[in-house]
Amino acid sequence: MLFNDADRARIARAITDAEATTSGEIVAIVNTRPHRYTATILATAVLAAFVLPFGAVLAGWTPSALIPDWDVLDAATRERHAIEAYVAVQAGVFVAALALVALLRLDRILTPAPLRRDRVHHAAMIQFRARGLTATQGRTGLLLYVDEPEHVAEVIADEGVFALVCADEWADTIAALIDGIKSGRAADGMVAAITRAGAVLSRHLPPGPDNVNELPDTLIEL
Repeated sequence: MLFNDADRARIARAITDAEATTSGEIVAIVNTRPHRYTATILATAVLAAFVLPFGAVLAGWTPSALIPDWDVLDAATRERHAIEAYVAVQAGVFVAALALVALLRLDRILTPAPLRRDRVHHAAMIQFRARGLTATQGRTGLLLYVDEPEHVAEVIADEGVFALVCADEWADTIAALIDGIKSGRAADGMVAAITRAGAVLSRHLPPGPDNVNELPDTLIEL
């Protein structure tokens, strides 16, 4: 568990304090569920089923290891049985590789980092829309999203914020989120990131006369 009740209270208080200085709306979400990369599992199994039997044939393997009477078969029967044996070996390698990668959870290791980051970004965008950040008055929603298994952080701003704040201004916020996760101080990192994000928002989006709190200040844990 990354956060206890005291941590959650600190984070909620940090969001409330930050939003008091701006018309922006901050939402903090942390995902702790590992991703499964199904495409990687299937691709690895297919590659193994193609390469390993082919490599075995090049190394001198013959179906005689599977068919006891191989040497006495006629040429046509041997050819048919060879194809059948090769297909059977491919099927066995495919199933074995599929089970091995899935059970040992090797799919994350075998998936390139850019693809894993894309998965996190996609998940963050889903949460951004689902949590109402596109429905605030003035379109001033800001999502701080942390994927703990991947050690990736995203800051996603709605159009009212995006039009005023350049992407470079979120660098310190993202660094605080990632440093907190990597150092095992997730709550400290989240509080620091919220404080820094609030400072950026307050410079560009000061609070209006009716600074209504439109979104929940509590930490959302997935």
